[in-house]
Amino acid sequence: MKKETIKRIVSSIILLPIALFFIIKGSFLFNFFILTCFLISSYEWHMMSKKKSYYIFGFIFLLFSFYSVYHLRNDFAGDYIYFLMITLICISTDIGGYIFGTLFKGPKLTKVSPKKTYSGMIGGYLLSIIFLNIFYLSPYVYAKPTELTSDILIFILLVSTVSQLGDIVISYFKRLSKIKDTGKIIPGHGGLLDRVDGMIFAFPFSYIILKLNIFQYF
Repeated sequence: MKKETIKRIVSSIILLPIALFFIIKGSFLFNFFILTCFLISSYEWHMMSKKKSYYIFGFIFLLFSFYSVYHLRNDFAGDYIYFLMITLICISTDIGGYIFGTLFKGPKLTKVSPKKTYSGMIGGYLLSIIFLNIFYLSPYVYAKPTELTSDILIFILLVSTVSQLGDIVISYFKRLSKIKDTGKIIPGHGGLLDRVDGMIFAFPFSYIILKLNIFQYF
């Protein structure tokens, strides 16, 4: 196993419980957590895009993204469940993309992000569906565990797609800035933006979808 892969796994094992703690606890602890993430992400964006024409638009988007994060966690019935569900979709999409892309390789998805492959894209979809099925069937999450409905499945696929597109968008801006990573804060991953690139797009998308009450499964 590559040294970089080991660093990636260890970092994830350490960071996931910390993130879950703040998500579940909510209140000022969660607000402190997302404010910290916003400031770090903004600093990384500043460093990679300063003097670029799109500099200010990135900050506006980050502000809206973290605004949606706050309201997703605090505005909807069911407490942190919906926020956790969207986070799980993004994480499982990323893991599935990494595992399937590494194992099966195959045709490249786009020149913008050379490591992205069609096999990774499919793996991202598959793992997000599998993880969310486990999530919905777990008695520790719902008092009455339920099967995935067609609406939930469509929602998973949409959020997974947006998450993967977000990953590609950030990769595009990194290429414009001629950098490999947005920072060095997370061993094996790079910067915080490298870790949450899909999430910062998936959260505002999900917030709008849920706010408009397009799907009737909650």
